[in-house]
Amino acid sequence: MSDKPLQPDDESIDKDHLLHFPCEFSLKVMGEDIDNYADYVLTVCQKHVDNVDPANVKTRPSRNGKYLAVTVTFTATSREQLDNLYHELNIYEHTKMAL
Repeated sequence: MSDKPLQPDDESIDKDHLLHFPCEFSLKVMGEDIDNYADYVLTVCQKHVDNVDPANVKTRPSRNGKYLAVTVTFTATSREQLDNLYHELNIYEHTKMAL
């Protein structure tokens, strides 16, 4: 047994079994708290996911108020859906990270 921690790219991980679709998924995004960032995240989610409920969007400002953490919980239907969602969120200049 190796002491090396498993990485997502390791062949030893069966990527098809990390998530079973459909599943409840909590998307966490951090970005600059400008230009209605939470609204942007919700709009992108609604573009990729059917029936995203705005009530399932939670926000938390950073201590200094410069950044906003946004969590959106929804039913994910495929890996491709999540990949497309992450891609669109990450290309936005005000997004710092998406988990």
